[in-house]
Amino acid sequence: MANPTGEQFELTMGRARAVVTEVGAGLRAFEVGGTPYLETFDPADRPPKGAGQVLLPWPNRTKDARWTHQGEEQQLEVTEPARGNAIHGLTRHREWTLLEHAESSITMAIDIEDEPGWPVPLRAQITYALAPRELTVTHEVRNTGEQEVGFGVGTHPYLRIGDLPTDDLTLTLPASRVRPYLAEEQLPYAEEQDVEGTEYDLRAGRPLAELDLDTAFGGLAPGEDGRHHHLLTHGGTALEVWTDPDFGWVQVFTPDDLVGRGRAVAIEPMTCPADALNSGTDLITLAAGESWQGSWGILLRERA
Repeated sequence: MANPTGEQFELTMGRARAVVTEVGAGLRAFEVGGTPYLETFDPADRPPKGAGQVLLPWPNRTKDARWTHQGEEQQLEVTEPARGNAIHGLTRHREWTLLEHAESSITMAIDIEDEPGWPVPLRAQITYALAPRELTVTHEVRNTGEQEVGFGVGTHPYLRIGDLPTDDLTLTLPASRVRPYLAEEQLPYAEEQDVEGTEYDLRAGRPLAELDLDTAFGGLAPGEDGRHHHLLTHGGTALEVWTDPDFGWVQVFTPDDLVGRGRAVAIEPMTCPADALNSGTDLITLAAGESWQGSWGILLRERA
């Protein structure tokens, strides 16, 4: 393999362009008219801080890399050695199989089986579909085993608006609940909190210059279309991350040291919060043979 992310698949539609990677089926680029709206990286490098990766069959961390399935303790591979956790699922460093690649869309698949600590096989499929100002991502997961199992899906895009500094952007989330993290463990407190009257109330929008986050938000209020709408704005430009109802959580991460750009912001759609394999919070449960499908997207639009 020529590079850590494998083959690079380009999508084009009008003035829009996206790049999807073979390894991890990750999103490496999204731009319109040559203006970047996603933090990118060199294909010769691993995605920095999970940039663009698909997090499956759980997002974020599983505490101590252990969980219980039908009364039996499962031991996952420890993929965050510094804290002893299993982080961001099982597929982000594996090659996905190409099923179809058209000019403006691509579909890839992977089988999750024979993995330490994951007892029920799943088949996952992802489709990226490009429109002139929008990228839609559709996930499908099917239980190919003989037992019921719960799982979660997440993604890890870092958003930008051209070359504007991250601190010049305003972030708006329709979230009424928050799960602050314990800094040492990077796992949430046991109790959710109401955002009312706190620094975590982003419903009216706040400048990113005021925020330092690695935080899971829930209690997402849907728009008139039933979807959740998260916004990055600057002047008359709005970059929207929309999600289907099943993506009831969003993680916001504002690292100061993303390679090449310094301060950045990840807006991460998730179907469940961290450590959901243990808490059971908002896991998607599939019986043998059942399937699930959910979508999210990035839309460039004029601010209303």
